[in-house]
Amino acid sequence: MSTLREAIKNYLELRRSLGFKLHKEGIYLSKFASFMEAKNITHITTQLALEWAQQNPSSQPPTWAQRLGFVRSFTRYHIATDPQTEIPPPGLLPFSPHRARPYLYSEEEIAHLLRCALELHPIDGLRPWTFYCLLGLLSVTGLRIGEAIRLQLEDVNLQDGLLVIRGTKFGKSRLVPIHRTTQEVLAEYLVRRERCLAGRNVSQFFFINSHGHHLDIGDIHRVFYKLSRQTGLRGATASHGPRLHDFRHRFAVQTLLRWYRSGEDAERHLPVLSTYLGHVHVADTYWYLSACPELMAQAVARLETHWEQQP
Repeated sequence: MSTLREAIKNYLELRRSLGFKLHKEGIYLSKFASFMEAKNITHITTQLALEWAQQNPSSQPPTWAQRLGFVRSFTRYHIATDPQTEIPPPGLLPFSPHRARPYLYSEEEIAHLLRCALELHPIDGLRPWTFYCLLGLLSVTGLRIGEAIRLQLEDVNLQDGLLVIRGTKFGKSRLVPIHRTTQEVLAEYLVRRERCLAGRNVSQFFFINSHGHHLDIGDIHRVFYKLSRQTGLRGATASHGPRLHDFRHRFAVQTLLRWYRSGEDAERHLPVLSTYLGHVHVADTYWYLSACPELMAQAVARLETHWEQQP
């Protein structure tokens, strides 16, 4: 059975070398190996994969489908060295994940959020400016929250107006240009950062807390929920509402709308937007077309004009 564990180890190392992180997949495949060891069975079968995937009857179907998917992906690799391996067919435990419906912030809502961020306590400390600049950067660049808080000082080139986004969701890096006005706000943040924490041992992350340490993602979400309730974006006791990730949706949608309204060929420019956002597949960017009724209307109008011009 050590052969199976070794095969899983080699499989994970190979895929991680290609940029995949596979944190959850590594954990679950190790559990699958333990399951096979307990049964003292050497070769993977579809029936065994199904049994393991549905081990916990209290789990939801999406979890079953995900667990089976991890095994299916591994068996496609493993069958090259163990021809008796069975690959579970794709139709088993079907589940289609639903994307969360994006919330498209208005200019006024973003401005209100940023004003309230500047009122965070301590009012004369770095904390208000950290959240003001962080939320503002998310709204004008479409960065993922993880990408923004992982920015190091060396990644922010304010002279050339470029951000270096490293270690992204898919293990790749990219350059993100920023507008002159954004450069000016970030430069002012650096001045305040230095003034508030002068003489302390400060982290090299660009956005830091009042103690000079890396921002905690849990604290970021708590502050954002507080600001959302304060501005009326969420109810006082609401457990759901606009998300930080929706700044990214808004950026993509607004970019596409500008192209349509100015008569640009949005389809031709989509690969540019896809690269800017750090999408691996252009299809991930196409989804924004159907996520916003106004965008869909623009696309339909463009299509109707095209057909009217046909001889």
